[in-house]
Amino acid sequence: MDKSSIAGVGTDLASAPAPDAGPGSGLHGTAFAQAPIGILVVDGAGLIRDANPHLCDLLGYEPGALNGRALSVLGAVAQRVCIRRWLRADGTGLDMRIRPSKQRDDLQILVVEAVDPDEVARAEENRAALTAAGLGEWRYDFADGRVVLSRRAAHLLGYAADDPVTWTRLQAAMDGGEVARIRAQVRASLRDGAPFTFECRLRRAPDGTAIDVGVRGQAIPAGEGADRPATLVGVVEDVTTHVEARNALRDGEQRLRIATSLAALGIFEWHMLDDQAIWENERMFAIFGRSAADGALGKREFLETVLHPDDRPAFRAAITQALREDTTLAVSARIRRLSDGAWRTLDFAGRFERDAPNRLPRRLIGVVADVTERRLAEERQTLLIRELHHRVKNTLATVQAIVGSTARTASSIESFYEAFVGRIMSLAHTHSVLTEDTWQTASLRTLLANELKPYAEGSLNGAEERDARIQLSGPPVDMASEVAVPIGMAIHELTTNAAKYGALSTRDGRVAITWALEPGGPAGTLHFTWVESGGPPVAPPKRQGFGSRLLQRVLTAQVRAEVSMNYPPEGFTLTMRAPLPVRNAALNPLA
Repeated sequence: MDKSSIAGVGTDLASAPAPDAGPGSGLHGTAFAQAPIGILVVDGAGLIRDANPHLCDLLGYEPGALNGRALSVLGAVAQRVCIRRWLRADGTGLDMRIRPSKQRDDLQILVVEAVDPDEVARAEENRAALTAAGLGEWRYDFADGRVVLSRRAAHLLGYAADDPVTWTRLQAAMDGGEVARIRAQVRASLRDGAPFTFECRLRRAPDGTAIDVGVRGQAIPAGEGADRPATLVGVVEDVTTHVEARNALRDGEQRLRIATSLAALGIFEWHMLDDQAIWENERMFAIFGRSAADGALGKREFLETVLHPDDRPAFRAAITQALREDTTLAVSARIRRLSDGAWRTLDFAGRFERDAPNRLPRRLIGVVADVTERRLAEERQTLLIRELHHRVKNTLATVQAIVGSTARTASSIESFYEAFVGRIMSLAHTHSVLTEDTWQTASLRTLLANELKPYAEGSLNGAEERDARIQLSGPPVDMASEVAVPIGMAIHELTTNAAKYGALSTRDGRVAITWALEPGGPAGTLHFTWVESGGPPVAPPKRQGFGSRLLQRVLTAQVRAEVSMNYPPEGFTLTMRAPLPVRNAALNPLA
């Protein structure tokens, strides 16, 4: 029975005379008894005068059982058409649509019918809530291009309930790119026979405020043989807040990705209950030398196979402390990288996430940084500082010895100044060579060239050029500071003596220096030979000066060298065999 028939029944009954026998008599009584809807007669006092068999059956009562009872045993009634939940005889509820008539002769007739849940959900009372939630229904007819909006849909789009809306008008409220995208997406869905969903941005009528809406819809077929559907139906909702939150989250995630990428940080999650890890970015896999196919590491596998055995107790203790005190996890440890088996030093930082205070956390969220190179640089810096302290101490001792010995052997202030300045300059040159080298070493050829270049009459040449005044011949030898300083001082003394008294004091004098590396010692033995020729006749010195003492004592004491000096008439010679120390690998910045 449609709504007009229901209304007709209620009107007939309400307009009929009210005989003493009640509505159950005569023609109207027959209609009352046989009506396929519920009919209830209530008096002004709220008592049920009569209920037809259909209503009694709906509510689970025997015919006539409701007569004389208060209407309140069923439920409340409004003075307009509405949906109310009435109680059945067994105490369960039943949603009923109630259409009350006007009172006449202290009687009111209620036409009642059961409604399904969908009708209840679309009831008038729900419309305000649905509007507040930003939901509305729409319908589009292909025939005339008209868009029918429910009151809820019209409200959220800014139209009046009776305002005519067309698809053309809606397109004008959107950007051209949005229209083309929507048209393509809807056409693809219609072609596949599937529902469609999209979001778009449009200007709300009539003030032009930009809002984001989410639209869902599907086609209603026009019938067999039709080339397109007759109608599209669906719902629309205001998703502006959702889109803004999503965009803010995406922007935040993008900033986080950029920051962690620049900081070379790996991001991870560890879920405690199932011991599963999620690695959020590629840097995490690169740090551990794993590929995406290898997967992430859970706690058990990490502790037992990847973490350095010596670091496991401290790592477990750090996790326990962070859990117990609800503090940030901050710990350093070494891990074996899967790709090459190398040990890498990592810094871990993270925070346990709890559902509520005083509850066990669900997961650990954190970051990882590979600090291997930084730690090596810090260790090297520490060693360099120690080396500097040691070198300064030795240098000051050397300067003190130079001052004392030079003063004892000088015959005048001028001779003291000349000898002292020369020796200090030689010491400075040696330290300059050491400082310029990245590994804090000095080249033997460079030390020789610095001292002998003023006497070479051009470039320093090799031993194969017999006419060269200075002949240097030997393989590359880089000496650590502990032997470079005393050997540099020795080269300075040999050069000074040759320039004052030996081969370099005349134009025809020659100096030939050769060296070689021989087996023996921690890093080989330096075999060094200094041979002078073409100078004044040589004789053994009558007394030992500072230079001689340095060559004998300093080389012997500091370098542990074997030194032999000879004074044949044709020229002075010196032979030295010095064991070279092993260089400290930690001082090598390239290691």
